[in-house]
Amino acid sequence: MSLIKPFAALRPAPGRAADVAAPPYDVMSAAEARRMVEGRPWSFLHISRAEVDLPEDVDPYSAAVYAKSRANLDRMIDAGVLLRDPTPSYSIYRLTMGAHRQTGLVAAASIEAYDNERIKRHELTRPIKEDDRVRQIDALNAQTGPVLLACRARPDIDALLARLVSVPAETDITAADGVRHELWPVADAAVLAELTAAFEGLDALYIADGHHRCAAASRVAAMRRAANPDHTGAEPYNFMLAVIFPHDQMRILDYNRVVKDLHGHGVDAFVQRLSVVFAIEGAPGPVRPERPGEFGMYLGGHWYRMTLDPARIPYDDPVGRLDVSLLQDNLICPILGIQDPRRDDRIDFVGGIRGLEALAARVDSGEMAVAFALFPTRMEDLMAVADAGEVMPPKSTWFEPKLADGLASHLLTD
Repeated sequence: MSLIKPFAALRPAPGRAADVAAPPYDVMSAAEARRMVEGRPWSFLHISRAEVDLPEDVDPYSAAVYAKSRANLDRMIDAGVLLRDPTPSYSIYRLTMGAHRQTGLVAAASIEAYDNERIKRHELTRPIKEDDRVRQIDALNAQTGPVLLACRARPDIDALLARLVSVPAETDITAADGVRHELWPVADAAVLAELTAAFEGLDALYIADGHHRCAAASRVAAMRRAANPDHTGAEPYNFMLAVIFPHDQMRILDYNRVVKDLHGHGVDAFVQRLSVVFAIEGAPGPVRPERPGEFGMYLGGHWYRMTLDPARIPYDDPVGRLDVSLLQDNLICPILGIQDPRRDDRIDFVGGIRGLEALAARVDSGEMAVAFALFPTRMEDLMAVADAGEVMPPKSTWFEPKLADGLASHLLTD
């Protein structure tokens, strides 16, 4: 079975992309989602976050929410706001955020490849979030949130994608956050075959963002396979919606930490304890780490630069050498007493898109006692962890720019 294949996408009708496109379903709170849909009846959030159309006290995992998602999808199709491609296609997808630009491929990726670890993962999933995506996909009979995948960059793939974006994009919108989204659908049979062959030559694809969506797609496929006595493997439910970018075009921002208390230490005693493990110096302003093993700390109204003793870095361990692991193993756990950051409510995580000022604000407000700024995880490190079959610590990566929901959906029936 091919690693990827073209599919008949469900897309916004001509001129409707700006009305439909929405941020990923999981990057905002319910309150934020409700504000985002005000005056936007065709926003894809009515499908991906259908609780916005129900009372505020509704359980977001209730059957009513999934039923409303399906009703809203049907409404947008019936109104002609969403149209299905007449034939299978790929799309070239370009994201532009300031000076950063990345160009990838919208495709249906093989769930068999995911199950057999040719599409490699690096995170654990939470059952409640995975169950939510299973119910959403099953209710909609569609995958509407694309998985963000990476491939190792290859000159032939870069050249092929560049050739296909040499004409104006069919979809060209700029979202409220300033990110530009351009799509070029590709339906020519010869070009489709060329794209399929180029990606088939890859040893693997890597999940960058979307582990819950992958796991849910696999579960739905298994359910439908078991219920279909005529299963062939070619059915749409055997594939998942994905956008694949070359790894060297992707951008990972820092994913920072804030902690509610100093675990019984006073400020001076805490700094003294850290100085056993880190070289610490005061800084006149916010500290953005410039290299692995370097951290910024905001404590008591002051910024500090901390550098970990190099002897403590396990360079031969793809997980242990990550900055998120170095901070956890040398400070968060032994000094602040947080053994499991997945479950301990004393720690929170702040994506780098919010800036270092957001860290200081959380501490200055009294909500948190200390904040740590980290050097971003690198794509090469992510792939090394996945290749080793290991799992990264929680909140290790924050990808920007993010894909939009609603510009291409994958229906699970022909």
